[in-house]
Amino acid sequence: MTDSSKNLVNFFFELGLMKKFEHCGTKFAGIKHPDSLADHTARAAQIGLMLAFCEGGNAEHVSLMCVFHDIGEIRVGDAHRIAMRYIKMQPGEKNAMLEQTEPLPPEIREKIRSLWLEFHEQKTTDSHIARDADLLETMFEAKEHLDNGYKAAERWLENGSKVLKTKSAKALYKRMKTTHFAQWWDELNTV
Repeated sequence: MTDSSKNLVNFFFELGLMKKFEHCGTKFAGIKHPDSLADHTARAAQIGLMLAFCEGGNAEHVSLMCVFHDIGEIRVGDAHRIAMRYIKMQPGEKNAMLEQTEPLPPEIREKIRSLWLEFHEQKTTDSHIARDADLLETMFEAKEHLDNGYKAAERWLENGSKVLKTKSAKALYKRMKTTHFAQWWDELNTV
């Protein structure tokens, strides 16, 4: 096995941990089994793709940013807002991402790093779309919990909406707030 394939295999195993690590902030709302980092990034990437179509962004680029934006959390954990009052996560998460990607082939390493940095620096239109997708995904998750009786989840809806940047994300948020999470399947049952 070449060093390149060995390093990619190790990286894929590490990425698999995203399926095992849960978001921790929702536990404050009483959620016993929060979504995983993989759950979050998958739907964020899907939302990002469609949001980019709505906003005229580069859909594939936005989606890829969403796929890789949280990989550093594999090593440093998912810090909730209360923890962030005391520790600065971004430098640690960035250092983790840099170390994670160092052994990768140069073209892959630079692409992942570029996507991660663009997302976190928030200097491009595509990065704003990707961040809105990240926030919307969290708000969709919160809305599902709210509709299931977890009243404290409403704060994620309100807090996230204050920082949305794109017109499409704001419109989707407005519609999502007034839509029960099970409406899509209720409508299927009426046919």
